[in-house]
Order: sequence, then structure tokens, then C-alpha cells
Amino acid sequence: MQTQNPFLDEMAKLSTAAMGLAQAAGEEAKAAFRAQADRMAAEFDLIRRDDFEALRAEVAALRAEVEALRGATAAKAPKPSKMGPKSGGPA
Repeated sequence: MQTQNPFLDEMAKLSTAAMGLAQAAGEEAKAAFRAQADRMAAEFDLIRRDDFEALRAEVAALRAEVEALRGATAAKAPKPSKMGPKSGGPA
């Protein structure tokens, strides 16, 4: 059942246009919010997650290497004598 009422036709066109305008305004607001968030991230000097993970893996590898070097140095170092100093005591 269709009506021939021009008022209803105009109201339908108006509501369709309003919905299109609201959708465009929503997209514009979303784009503005993203731009503001990007600016804030740049000001905070943040890094991306993949860069952080790569740096974390590198630091873990370096820590393991340092521990291995400390272990090798400790194995080569002379052990302290249990006898104490060779001098007869304080002068």
C-alpha cells in the first residue's frame, strides 16, 4: 500500500538526508578523534608494540650473554686463600 501524500514523501526524503548527514558527521568525528590520538601518541614519544617486543628480546639475549661472561670470569678467578694474610699482623 503506497500513499500519494507529498508531505510523507518529503518527510521520508528529509529523514534519509538527515541519516546520511548524521553518518557523515560520525565518520568525521571518528577521523578527528584518531588524528588527535595520533598527535597525543607522538607527543608522549610512545613506541609500537613490535618495536618493544624486539627490544625486549634483544635485552634478554644481552642479559644471558652478560651472565655467561660473569660465570666464565668467576671460573677463571683465583680462589681466596683460607690461611689469611702472610704478614704476622698489624705493625
